[in-house]
Amino acid sequence: MRGKRLALAMMMACAGSAAIAPPLHAQAVPAGALKIDKARIDAALKAMIADGRAAGTSALIWQDGREVYFGSAGMADREAKRPMRRDTIAQIYSMTKPVTGVALMQLWEAGKFHLDDPLSKYLPEYTDMRVYAGKDAAGQPRYVPAARPIAVRDILRHTAGFAYGAGPTPVHDAYVAADPLALTVPLAEASRRLAGVPLLYQPGTQWEYSIAVDVQAALVEKLSGQRFDDYVRTHIFEPLGMTETAWRQPDTRLPRFAAMNVKKDGKLVQQPAVDAQTLNFRDHALTPGGFGLASTLDDYSRFARMLLNGGTLDGARILKPSTVRLMATDQLDPAIRERAWLPGKGAVGFGFDFAVRKSPPQTAEENRGATGEFFWDGMASTLFWVDPANKLTAVFFVQTIPYDGTLHRDFRAAVYGPDYRGPTGD
Repeated sequence: MRGKRLALAMMMACAGSAAIAPPLHAQAVPAGALKIDKARIDAALKAMIADGRAAGTSALIWQDGREVYFGSAGMADREAKRPMRRDTIAQIYSMTKPVTGVALMQLWEAGKFHLDDPLSKYLPEYTDMRVYAGKDAAGQPRYVPAARPIAVRDILRHTAGFAYGAGPTPVHDAYVAADPLALTVPLAEASRRLAGVPLLYQPGTQWEYSIAVDVQAALVEKLSGQRFDDYVRTHIFEPLGMTETAWRQPDTRLPRFAAMNVKKDGKLVQQPAVDAQTLNFRDHALTPGGFGLASTLDDYSRFARMLLNGGTLDGARILKPSTVRLMATDQLDPAIRERAWLPGKGAVGFGFDFAVRKSPPQTAEENRGATGEFFWDGMASTLFWVDPANKLTAVFFVQTIPYDGTLHRDFRAAVYGPDYRGPTGD
């Protein structure tokens, strides 16, 4: 149980082919402008092992409707001398979040809610929220009523005002005490616990990465009448043929799990198997929307390819093209200037459960990428993105904690070339 708490605490601390339809909001670029250099990517993956940032790495890239790269380096389990393979299963942590967003937007397409509806219309526990307003002269916390209700739109773009773990304010203390993501409680109870915690700021005024995607999952349950994991399995994973992505993995797959590696004193330390597989949710009541999925490169690539193709893959329609465009469009008002660490991901805004690149890389240090791409990553340093301009999807697996953004920088530079700037925006 100690290992389970540790893994959850670390999570909270972070952060067949088919013809491809015209990609979403692709920029006008010369045909074949981006060529994948296999040797360059292979070298980048190997370098991550050689310099001690990763124990094992793997990547899968599709472009123009076909696989253009697969490669791996290092070990999925160093102690067992088991190499990183194509069928290795990795814990993807917050790469769970886009899956949850797709599930909720399916219900939006079905007319189950409006984006600007009050969240309390469906989850009444969020009625009459209070907002932290600093401390009074005696050092006691002050709270004021929310100026407006939390909207469903807010939980999709991280502007609801929720906390996400420990922090410097009394709100963070209240969050920790409420323990909304306790593995022993179902999503409905997690939502009720969270609703008792004051907000950090007025809804719609700031971007702050939060527990909002777990609220999305609770809303999926409420609107669909199904358990969240059952809904995702029947409406996303099974139609897409994602046969090895789940919160609850069978014992037969556990030998294919990559071990988790935690950096301590500058060196990666492989965690015991019980910790490496902690977030296999078979024995827990909670099925979180914000983390917990384990997947393979091929499975998650099918999810990414569906998004690139406007919501369809191999004849399975998951979303409408217009819905994918909506999710992959920056939803943050210019007036929302407080954006926590989001600017550290580059010249990006935020859509619905994706960061969205708004302009070419502005500096040599910024991650390479194309305007219009949308992406997200996970606490163990996993990453995926969808690049409509180059008709490309990429999935990168590694199991390194804490999150190491240099791995993403180097992988992207290997994919695009270190000087790539891509198409300009509007």
